[in-house]
Amino acid sequence: MIEVGADGRTWLLSGPTSSYALRLTDRDELLHLYWGARIALADAEALAAEPPLPERPFESPLDGREEYPVDGGPRFARPALSVRDDTVRGTEWQHAGSAVDGDALQVHFRDPLHHLRITLAYRLRGDVVERSVHLAHEGGRGARPLEVLRADSATWTLPWRERWRLSQLHGRWAAESRLVRSAVTYGEKVIGSRRGHTGHQHLPWVALDAEGATEEHGEVYSCALAWSGSWRIAVHQLPDGTAQISGGMGHDDCGVTVLEPGASIATPVFAGLWSGDGFGGASRAWHAYQREHVIPHADTVRPVLYNSWEATGFDVTEEQQRALARKAAALGVELFVVDDAWFGGRVSDRSGLGDWTPNPDRFPDGLRPLADEVHRLGMRFGIWVEPEMVNPDSDLYRAHPDWAQHQPGRGRAEFRNQLVLDLSREDVRAYLWDRLDALLTGAPIDFVKWDFNRSFTDAGRPGAAGPEPWWAHGRHLYDLLDRLRAAHPAVAFESCSGGGGRVDLGILSRVDQVWTSDNTDPLDRLAIQHGFSQLHPARVMAAWVTDSPHVLLNGRASSLRFRFVSAMAGVLGIGADLARWSESELAEAREWVDLYKEIRPLVQLGDLYRLRPPEGGLSAVQYVRGDEAVVLAWLGAQAYGEEQAPVRLRGLDPAASYACRDTGETYRGAVLMRRGLRTGLKGDLDAGVFRLRRV
Repeated sequence: MIEVGADGRTWLLSGPTSSYALRLTDRDELLHLYWGARIALADAEALAAEPPLPERPFESPLDGREEYPVDGGPRFARPALSVRDDTVRGTEWQHAGSAVDGDALQVHFRDPLHHLRITLAYRLRGDVVERSVHLAHEGGRGARPLEVLRADSATWTLPWRERWRLSQLHGRWAAESRLVRSAVTYGEKVIGSRRGHTGHQHLPWVALDAEGATEEHGEVYSCALAWSGSWRIAVHQLPDGTAQISGGMGHDDCGVTVLEPGASIATPVFAGLWSGDGFGGASRAWHAYQREHVIPHADTVRPVLYNSWEATGFDVTEEQQRALARKAAALGVELFVVDDAWFGGRVSDRSGLGDWTPNPDRFPDGLRPLADEVHRLGMRFGIWVEPEMVNPDSDLYRAHPDWAQHQPGRGRAEFRNQLVLDLSREDVRAYLWDRLDALLTGAPIDFVKWDFNRSFTDAGRPGAAGPEPWWAHGRHLYDLLDRLRAAHPAVAFESCSGGGGRVDLGILSRVDQVWTSDNTDPLDRLAIQHGFSQLHPARVMAAWVTDSPHVLLNGRASSLRFRFVSAMAGVLGIGADLARWSESELAEAREWVDLYKEIRPLVQLGDLYRLRPPEGGLSAVQYVRGDEAVVLAWLGAQAYGEEQAPVRLRGLDPAASYACRDTGETYRGAVLMRRGLRTGLKGDLDAGVFRLRRV
């Protein structure tokens, strides 16, 4: 609901539990009024009527109070918007009207000198406020091109508190989404990516809490950016103690774009959420928001998949894939995916990227015969691609070396023996569309694993100055995915970037799931999945069972039980060499797959409660949907003589009784929530599944 004050200059956006208010002054200053627990319009107008704070020397009366600070004028805080032409830098705007349309608000401004129209857009999705900015160069007499140096999607202002604490997700390849919390101090903390994609190092999400919020109690303010290119989020504590969060696309050195007269751009959404129910309440609200408003077809469960990469590497043959498909089908797998090396001259990571036609020696009749066999076995068929990349050893690069990003006069840096295609070129985009559309038309393909394994380093385009590759790449990636999904609506997509290097709300609006990490060690994955769940739901979190010990990871050996229960916390997949599994292992795996299919609606579509974090001992998560709940519990290690504490459940009816199929007992809800469930786990790397139904 959006309400407008009597004078048309105060706006109040209210969701089920929270409100967000802003005010336009007589001097066309857009001020932030309030963000927190739900209030009435009269409360917002009372805040708007309060006298301003006294002005102080060397301080700006706008810093910490503006809804969207711009470069120029009486400001010292970091601007969210910075533009310049060839003679003048900065913005002086005039209010140019506003509009409310259902759950959407737009507030318009104009900078007459720069011929620039600036629209601040708000949309309410439950308790999530989506914010973005639209910049339009209106042209006219004397208009010059405008260089957009910075265009953040939003600046969020938090209420004054004695102390703030920052939560963020950091990491690296094979150790993504690690949750860390630290005190917010005076100055600025900046996280982001200068790599052209979201990156393994930080997820574009932050949360601030004060006064000691816990998993289920206390106020939490969190923000997430819907952008898959380079990005930056800054957390500021200003000299007066005010805390602000600003964020958007790009990084400080690359700029955004150049607006010619008549051109326009829209920034990605930067979404914000207030929760009064701690970090767990914030996570459940984010998950519900993504399932309802972001993820395609989110009300349907994702299938159990098998991926052939770890079984075959680059040594791929059609008959070998058929044999693996038969074994996968016998386990109850629903989606069979051929990974790398089915195309071009791809016999190692040194060649073939860009040549998206089946290798004639490995698939002499193309992919259709294998896809038909997979379908005959009762499974869907998927393939791996990496369309944004090219190997120098490829037919594509030999024909079009100028299609790769590079700075003129400089060497071309390679990672994994590959370069990044320049998606700002129309001919590159046309080629990718033609090849991918032909691929999906020429064979009955149901699933595409879309990878991105090479960060930007020397992004540039000969003959084109400015920052265009940084901004254009992400925008044109989205356009290509949107176009492919429209032309092939039955095909599902997975985002991958060397694991979790491209996970954000922007890509999640265009794919059905994401590859969380290349690290499939089941104990390591518990910490990765714990951090991932702070923002994203299990419905998109692909998790595999692989061979143990894993030759590329830490050498830790674990049971099938532990590996399966770890992977069952998300979208279950299997990536092992099934040809090496014994009959007893295959039989046990079939039982785990059957069990996962039973609990899958709860895991993928239910409400998540993080019961105990993965800190070396007993950890557990719980999913609740309707009258059913399921608990997944893991014991990393047990000290001699140590009894495991009962796991206290959440989200149940304390007055009801719950039958557990796995212990054979019936429990009172109050007992499960206040005393807890005894898991009976013991030793090292033990795990269990506990299914509960209200009786």
